[in-house]
Amino acid sequence: MIHRIDRLALELPTPKNASPNDAAAVQELLGGKYGEMSTLMNYTFQSFNFRGRKRLRPFYELVASIAAEEYSHIEAVSYAINLLLTGTTKRGHDPEPGPLQGAVDARNSYHFLSSNQCAVPYDSMGNPWTGQYVHNSGNLKLDLLHNFFLECGARANKMRVYSMVTDPTAREMVGYLLVRGGVHVVAYARALEYLTGVEVTKLVPVPDLSNKAFKEARKHEEKGLHRKLYTFSQEDYLQAGLIWNGPHPEDGQPLEVVKGSVEGVPYPDLEEEPQLNSPGADDYDPDMFKDIAKKLGIKL
Repeated sequence: MIHRIDRLALELPTPKNASPNDAAAVQELLGGKYGEMSTLMNYTFQSFNFRGRKRLRPFYELVASIAAEEYSHIEAVSYAINLLLTGTTKRGHDPEPGPLQGAVDARNSYHFLSSNQCAVPYDSMGNPWTGQYVHNSGNLKLDLLHNFFLECGARANKMRVYSMVTDPTAREMVGYLLVRGGVHVVAYARALEYLTGVEVTKLVPVPDLSNKAFKEARKHEEKGLHRKLYTFSQEDYLQAGLIWNGPHPEDGQPLEVVKGSVEGVPYPDLEEEPQLNSPGADDYDPDMFKDIAKKLGIKL
């Protein structure tokens, strides 16, 4: 089971201007073949379907822990997209002036036709994410090798999206994912080394460019975030530490397993978009739950 926390993994700056085309590019990191939805569902199904987990439990726990973190990465990408899209159209209830005319020149019209000016489970070209991106052969060596490749492919896409976008919000999010995705690259490389004896960590980084080339990534590495594997549980998945240990292959600093999750920050507050009827329910009375909340001791 997933323990959900009402916080976002990192703080995202509020954009000064709407950037719908940057948002379209960032969509690739959400619903693309190498996007966060793919990493989440690959590792989730591999953990659900893991056979022989008693004998090979450290490998199961590593995959399960990383799967849980990928949920937070989907949130991070989605909120970056949402913030980039905010302000693209004119707020108001009157449809006559054409309040959505600002969306005509946006590269991904699904943000306005299929959504409430927010993230969608599609790639940068508007193709929906598909379960065909999920690889779960059941063979541990093959699945770990695939996961290593998937994370390297995801890293390449993040670097390319970073080079496409200029908005600080998008770049802040990509910098964070480069560091945390780098953890997963090394984790699967280490798992393959324990399983096969092949020194896979000698391949990293793939692509060759170091995270230190990106200023938004450097600050997270300076805090040691590239060396920490989170269990996303206070009690379980500690055997992942039997694989995640020793020196980091790039800087030689010790790898560390951390119980629980990243601390996180409050979610950005997404304002209403009445021109998109979002969220609607204009006749809702916010005082409706006050008496019930008082009886239950819930602060509104």
